[in-house]
Amino acid sequence: QMMNAIKLVYSSVYSTNARTYFEAINHKVEEEKMAIVVQEVVGSQYDKYFYPHISGTAQSHNFYPIGHMKPEEGFAVIALGLGQYVVEGEKTFRFSPKYPKIEISSLKDTVKNSQVHFYAVNMGNPDVNLLLGEEAGLVKLDLWEAEKHGSIKHLVSTYDSQNETIDAGLSKPGPRIINFANVLKYEYVPLAQTVEFILDVVKEAMGSPVEIEYAVDLNKDDNGLASFYLLQIKPLVGNDQDFTVDVEQLNMDDAVLFSEKTMGNGPVDNIEDVIYVKKDKFDNTRTDEMTAEIEKLNMIMLQEKRKYLLIGPGRWGSRDKFIGVPVVWSQISNAKVIVEVSLKDFQLDASLGSHFFHNVTSMNVGYFSVDHYSQTEFIRWDDFEKQEVVHETNFFKHVRYKKPLKILMDGKKRLSVILK
Repeated sequence: QMMNAIKLVYSSVYSTNARTYFEAINHKVEEEKMAIVVQEVVGSQYDKYFYPHISGTAQSHNFYPIGHMKPEEGFAVIALGLGQYVVEGEKTFRFSPKYPKIEISSLKDTVKNSQVHFYAVNMGNPDVNLLLGEEAGLVKLDLWEAEKHGSIKHLVSTYDSQNETIDAGLSKPGPRIINFANVLKYEYVPLAQTVEFILDVVKEAMGSPVEIEYAVDLNKDDNGLASFYLLQIKPLVGNDQDFTVDVEQLNMDDAVLFSEKTMGNGPVDNIEDVIYVKKDKFDNTRTDEMTAEIEKLNMIMLQEKRKYLLIGPGRWGSRDKFIGVPVVWSQISNAKVIVEVSLKDFQLDASLGSHFFHNVTSMNVGYFSVDHYSQTEFIRWDDFEKQEVVHETNFFKHVRYKKPLKILMDGKKRLSVILK
């Protein structure tokens, strides 16, 4: 089986997908060179399944910092079981290695986005059909299987719906939430410090931002130490990872918006639609009505498959309806960039999107904040007023530009600009 697996990896060069890729980059198959790395799987056997307590990835640069976090402090993602789960972008737990005790998501989002299943090696299947691909020898298990194995006692908390709290451990009845509380908050092992230290060392060695993959076995040895395994290191290069915006090179006369408090990274160049709250109509005692209106407009945009720029005063998605429009994600789901603004008589600190954190990060949605009293930030409301009006409600106006806007987001400097 091992030899067949190695042969299959080599022969994958001739697959349709690989050939198409080679053609796209003008590369010849016969010139391809390949090395195969054989790695031992981290973990322990439980019944007929084998898996690690924790798998994860971490990056040395964070394009979605919140609060007092800095982009260069990086971020990490972890899950129970094999790393296949993390790499495929399933429901994982995200934390800052520098501030592991800070909750990045709200209680509601933590519960909604908690891991409910995991991957393990299926040791009970001796006849593996390797032609099934990467998941040939794996099995997808429910969380309660891991609870039976006793492998999640340090990873799990229990949700108390009556008191709206999450308590670390398994001692109480209730839904299980994978939030790694005993590891990150109560430091059963120094995982956050280890990730932070390794990112610093590797980043300096490579001379560029990096991504690592790792696994953790919490079973302690004779010296009382658990094991951290560094599985892979790679530089973060190309793509949008190193996207920069040089404001001095831009013609700011063409800019309709500029913000120095933003989250997101890379260019967006297919947005023609802008939906914004009419400033003269904004009334923070009537935000429930605004929620109903934007939900209808968002539904139209969904049906027409058009992404849009959404602008409004205060905090989008706030639980307090007096400080912003209290939408849930599904009511503004087709917005590609969300902007919160302060008005002359309605000042607020930027929330920077923490309410929608899971959705904003996973979909690379831009989240900008523009301060009315800033000397550098601005929104050119008058330019929106000149555009074709597609829809108008009591509180909102939907306008469309004849040519797509050019949206540039610099994740390192945390500034963004929108140009005509």
